[in-house]
Amino acid sequence: MPARRPSPTDGELATRVLAAVRRAGHAGVTSQQLALQLGFRDKSQRYLLYDALEALLDDGRIRSGKKGRYIAAGGADTLEGTIDIIGSGGGYVRPDPASDMGQGDVFVHPRNVGIALHGDAVRVKLTGGRGSRPEGRVVEVLRRRRTEFVGTVHLRQGRLMLVADDQRVQRPFLIPANEGRGAREGDKAIIALGDWKDARDLPRGSVVRVLGRAGEHQVEMHAILAEFGLPLEFPESVLAVAATIPDGCTPEEIARRRDIRSIPTLTIDPEDAKDLDDALSVRRLDNGHWEVGVHIADVSHYVHPGSVIDMEGATRATSVYLVDRVVPMLPERLSNDLCSLNPHTDKLSFSAIFELDDRARVKAEWFGRTVMRSQRRFAYAEAQAIIDGAAGEFGPEVLTLHQLAQVLRSERIANGALEIGGNEVKFRLDEKGRPIEVYEKVMGPANWLIEEFMLLANKRVAGWVGRQRKGGAPPFVYRVHDLPDAEKVEQLRALARSFGHELSIGKGEDLPHAINRLLRAVKGREEENIIKQVAIRSM
Repeated sequence: MPARRPSPTDGELATRVLAAVRRAGHAGVTSQQLALQLGFRDKSQRYLLYDALEALLDDGRIRSGKKGRYIAAGGADTLEGTIDIIGSGGGYVRPDPASDMGQGDVFVHPRNVGIALHGDAVRVKLTGGRGSRPEGRVVEVLRRRRTEFVGTVHLRQGRLMLVADDQRVQRPFLIPANEGRGAREGDKAIIALGDWKDARDLPRGSVVRVLGRAGEHQVEMHAILAEFGLPLEFPESVLAVAATIPDGCTPEEIARRRDIRSIPTLTIDPEDAKDLDDALSVRRLDNGHWEVGVHIADVSHYVHPGSVIDMEGATRATSVYLVDRVVPMLPERLSNDLCSLNPHTDKLSFSAIFELDDRARVKAEWFGRTVMRSQRRFAYAEAQAIIDGAAGEFGPEVLTLHQLAQVLRSERIANGALEIGGNEVKFRLDEKGRPIEVYEKVMGPANWLIEEFMLLANKRVAGWVGRQRKGGAPPFVYRVHDLPDAEKVEQLRALARSFGHELSIGKGEDLPHAINRLLRAVKGREEENIIKQVAIRSM
């Protein structure tokens, strides 16, 4: 079969073509001229150009003029972009790449914002400007960033209004009498934006859901979830399916897996964790080496491609952690039960099992499906106490894992891994969810212990898959850390110099080693945190 010809919307072709048409202004440009400008000389490239032009015509972004010339819709004095509303009620439009003619952001006065709301894709007509700052007015809203808004309901002159929590949405929404769903003064609610065409009118919205009384803890937490488009709960259909999923640890399934239930296995997690994602096992082999297993729940046994739960998980993409709760990717039946490596319970798992010598060098490895059983759940503080010398259950196992992890960590850093680290600020809540204390969560060897073995597993699995792909295995997803942006590195260098430090690359040294040397120099000093933050942002 012939190779698929790229679509005109693939990559940046349509954007490049539109930008070239816009640069031509009112005179327009022919396809032959476009081909020359874009460097398209052979026939296959010309076909791609024609396809891109057809797609742009269909989208209404260009129009066909006289003598085969193409002209940008709206003329050369218009552009498209995303509007950011500011405190004054005006905004700045960031041009799309195809519309950017080098003038930068376009300021829109409050009276010229029209019916645009923060984050909308808009078309703007340029109206001149002051000095080097171009100005314009919104002539069309191309696409709404959002159509649902969260806010507090107020009764004004006998009419219900909703004032959005997002201060960048500065116009109140009028709620028609028959679309209030029982909302009343002081309620927190979600409204759906109705048809709005005239900027002289207030936008209208119908209440989708009343969350409760504004100011109450649960209500405000639900409002935060809704504001960021996070789901408040799972659909009934998803919960119904999840409730019917049986425990997969049947004799038949166990017989198909490597049984590691008798090997000392433990989890180390935050004290308040509900879902235990990973576990470690360790034992001494007859040849004097160590067998270390890195285990995760085998979610794929329970969640099948195309299922209701799979589609819901794909929509959510990830679990989201708030100060007092988790919005899980999978229903609780899976996230906190079947796919959580709870202690003293048989679990279906996927494992990377390594044979290591005392210097943590990999002598053999195995990857596959297992059935495991955690014998002990550790909180980070409990594991850290054993590392610090306290006696405790599974103490020898914790210390062995710690010693091997220290070797792995030292080798990583010697090879250029960054030592940025950093502590987190955490909140302690009372029984009603109100914050009563702020404290610093200190990262230490117990945290690094888990991290090092997960990194080892990820690296070795990636290498193994890479070798399989040479034989025609399916594609695989890798996480790659690219080189830092040169400009941001210069900003880090300037910041360090302002505090009396140097970010200089020595002979035979690379950038990661130089950054590590800087971070060691600022450790414990007042400027440590700010330099760490800028170092992270330079990545």
